[in-house]
Amino acid sequence: MNIEQIYTGCLAQGAYYITSNGEAVIIDPLREIQPYLDRLENDGVKLKYILETHFHADFVSGHLDLAKATGADIVYGPNADPEFDCIVAEDEQIFEIGNIKIKAMHTPGHTMESTTYLLIDADGKDHAIFSGDTLFLGDVGRPDLAQKAASMTQDELAGHLYDSLMTKIMPLADDVIVYPAHGAGSACGKNMMKETVDTLGNQKKMNYALNQPNKEAFVEAVTDGLLPPPAYFGANVAMNKKGYKNVEEVIKTGLTELSPKEFEAAAEGTGALILDTRSNGDFAKGFIPNSISIGIGGDFAPWVGAMIGDVEQPLLLVSEPGKEEEVVIRLSRVGFDNVIGFLKGGFESWTKENRDIDKVDRITPEEFESRLKVGEDKVVDVRKDTEYAAEHVDEAFSRPLASLNEWIVDINPEEHFFLHCAGGYRSMIAASILQSRGYRNFTEIEGGMGKISKTGIPKTDFVCQSKTMS
Repeated sequence: MNIEQIYTGCLAQGAYYITSNGEAVIIDPLREIQPYLDRLENDGVKLKYILETHFHADFVSGHLDLAKATGADIVYGPNADPEFDCIVAEDEQIFEIGNIKIKAMHTPGHTMESTTYLLIDADGKDHAIFSGDTLFLGDVGRPDLAQKAASMTQDELAGHLYDSLMTKIMPLADDVIVYPAHGAGSACGKNMMKETVDTLGNQKKMNYALNQPNKEAFVEAVTDGLLPPPAYFGANVAMNKKGYKNVEEVIKTGLTELSPKEFEAAAEGTGALILDTRSNGDFAKGFIPNSISIGIGGDFAPWVGAMIGDVEQPLLLVSEPGKEEEVVIRLSRVGFDNVIGFLKGGFESWTKENRDIDKVDRITPEEFESRLKVGEDKVVDVRKDTEYAAEHVDEAFSRPLASLNEWIVDINPEEHFFLHCAGGYRSMIAASILQSRGYRNFTEIEGGMGKISKTGIPKTDFVCQSKTMS
């Protein structure tokens, strides 16, 4: 038996590839399936099952393309109602793969079809659970994403989650290994550990959700402080339930080369959004007017989903030459399939033709220190609330990037403000969106709070972020 966790940092997502005696199973695969096909061929094994822990909201799974390519059966848990052929497992149904068995344990709560898969080794011993979004390391899945579909309140879903954990997960032995679907950085939970594998025994000791005295306390704890889900989550659920374009077709279309003239014509003729995926430093120096900056070097796909939202939005790409395919693939992971093409030769090809460009007013933290008049100048901090609570510039306003569409309407275009995040990535996203909507009376700070904290600018006392979280 071999278990491989295939972890994708950009999505904080774990897929699992398991083999035993010539057969394989893949759990929660990403959309691009070639890496899985390569593993199967190299190992000389046949894929028997594709197990899905639930209908994912934060990414588009590769289950359909993988099933077509291999002939493997797709498996969902009880209550699933996809619009394609699959096995809807019964609670505690056993699936045999080589010398091992996998038991489907229905664990509703995150969603009503959520299922944890228990791996039983060749000796008949409970070896590991693949817990999906039911149990994370340090947290549990948020119980608010399936409200509309399930016609339930988040408190009712949280109650189901409590019952699932207490009756299905907690009775398992302490040495059972926990393999979750997500880690720190995912929007599917609020307090996940950076580690991606742990023992159930350790989670029983330290996971706050597993240590509540009763169901009422559990419901209150897991629902407290939940931020609104990103705008693209509903569309991804629908794609996972109903189906989607073949990823190879999406990639082929997205890799259409466009000269500057063709690029400009496409932007004007289609209403496409220009997405610039270069670093925030390069973007600040110059960009095509009305471009949105979301650099591929950060949490690219989740921020695209959160800030653009509409997966049907036509996109035109500006990227570093040679990075175009990676960009298209990462967009497809979160359902953004409508990429029209990319600027051939990158931004340099645009400037060579002396076309109009725009810039962001960016200054160094040292310049910020020399210009800032505390109590008079307005400072906008676009980090998360927990980051702000840990340490911030005195009298700065907390305006998280994720809620930009809410607070942007309160901006006085006549009043100048300074803008920063932790390192420059998120503040440049905010700056690009602000400028694309006509707001220009601001100055963005290079390096963000990471560098501001090293200056003499007055700041609140630092508090460890873990102490600011519920």
